[in-house]
Parts: sequence; C-alpha cells; structure tokens
Amino acid sequence: MDARQLEYFLAIVEHGGFSKAAAALHVAQPSLSQAMANLEADLGVSLFHRMGRGVVLSEAGAELLEPSRRVLRDLAAVRDRAAALSGLHGGTVEVAAMPSPGIEPLTTLIHRFNELHPTVTVSSRAAFTPEEAVELVRSGACELGLLGAASPVALAGIDVLPVEEQPFVVVAPPDGDLVDGATLRPEDLGGHKLIASRRGSLMRTIVDDITAQTTGTDIVAVVDHRTSILPLVLTGVGLAVLPASWTRLARRCGAAVASIEPTAHLHVAMISLPAHLTPGARAFLELTRSYARRKGSRQS
Repeated sequence: MDARQLEYFLAIVEHGGFSKAAAALHVAQPSLSQAMANLEADLGVSLFHRMGRGVVLSEAGAELLEPSRRVLRDLAAVRDRAAALSGLHGGTVEVAAMPSPGIEPLTTLIHRFNELHPTVTVSSRAAFTPEEAVELVRSGACELGLLGAASPVALAGIDVLPVEEQPFVVVAPPDGDLVDGATLRPEDLGGHKLIASRRGSLMRTIVDDITAQTTGTDIVAVVDHRTSILPLVLTGVGLAVLPASWTRLARRCGAAVASIEPTAHLHVAMISLPAHLTPGARAFLELTRSYARRKGSRQS
C-alpha cells in the first residue's frame, strides 16, 4: 500500500467512479483499476461494489475513508513541516464554509492570510448547514470549518473557536422606501414583499416571525441558495433578512441596509479536529483566533 493508491481511492469516491477519477488524475483507467485491485489485495477487503459500469462504496471502503484522508493529510503535513523550517511555503488549507460566514469573515481571513502566506492556497468547500460543516471536518474532507448557528456552538470531540456574533439586517432594493442605516422594528416591514430561505434556518424563522406580526407582508420567493438572495433584492423582487456579513457587499451593489430591533444573532465559529492539522491550517486557525480577539475587543 502506498500514498498513490490511497490518492486514487479517494479520487474514485470524490468523482463517483473510475472513469471520472482517471480523467481528473490524468491517468489511464486500466492503471487506476490495477492500482485499486492491488490495494484491495493488500488490505484483504473490497473497497467498492461493481454495479454495471458504476461502483458503490463498500462498508469496508466507507470505514477506511477517514483513515485514508488522514494518512494523506499527515504526509502532506510532513512535506509542509519540512518547508516550514524556512517559513510557510506552498500547500493548501481546506475550509468548509457556510454561505453567510463564507462572505464574512472568510473574505477578510483569506485576504489577510494571502498577504502573510502568498504561496499557500485556501480551498473553500460549500456547506449549507452546520451539520454539513461538522461532517466535512469529522470525515477529514476539510481541516477547518466555518459555520454559523442560532446559538453558541459546542461539539464533542471537535475544537470550537467562537469568532463573532452577526446581527441580522434588512436588505432592500436601491431607490426603494427603506432608508440606508435606519433602525427598524418588525412592524415597520408591514406590507412589504420578502425573500426567504427554506424552513429550518434562522433566517427563515425571523422572516416567519415578521410575517406573523405584520399585515400584508408576503413571502414572494423562497430560495435554497443564499447567493441568489442579494441578486433578487437588487432586481426589486423584495426585501431580505440576512446576517450582517452581507452588509458591505450589499451596499457596494447599491442596496440599502437597515438594522432590526430586536434581532437574533448568527453565532459564527471555526471548528477543527484536535490533531492532524497541517502547518497551513494551524496558521489559518491562529489568524482566525487573532481576528476573533480583535472583534471581541471592539465589541467590549
């Protein structure tokens, strides 16, 4: 068994089959198949069930996913540590990020990290719920996870770094009747059209509370992808309730942003496993810690 075989194994899982994995790896499919046959022979288990032209991960293969990812990550850590003897050079930091924290603070963190370590790549992977972010970190698919939740995050077996609390704001179309910088109460939104996410999110809970407290307030669009919300606002479809992380981008696009009182807060946290962090991930985590300290000092 060698690192190349593990890399091939994970590529087949990631791309959903041998042919797509071979294309992504730029290797001939027979070579990939032979490497997997050799790995299965070494391990004494079948990693995949062959079904026609496709494959399905076996129970043994599923059990070996996380250890395989950690082996490759540890090998990368050895290479990165050797490079780190003369400073942090090269490598990739893999971060799972939910949509709103993926706007901010991730933009600021990547910008600052790139200034400090220009040769290290930050790879951000989408997670649409806190549970998805946690699973990507637990499974080893990502070293770090940036998530937002309705309450402070506490997880067994995972290190949690509280980063900031983001209040929710109302984002309105340009040239509308909402004054930028104003402070609104839910009843002030009566009669407006609202854009919402699907049920189950904190954003949707706030919107549902507003519609319950007001008259003539309707939800006119429900979207899965948070990145669709701001374009819908800008075209005049309706107002949206978003975490404050969207404020700077919304204003740059010409939208008006108003505070809500009272409002809930999105609790943003960076999560990681207690061990197995590459030097790049540790550097990114330390940068996030410094960011959180500065945010805390400004709010106190």
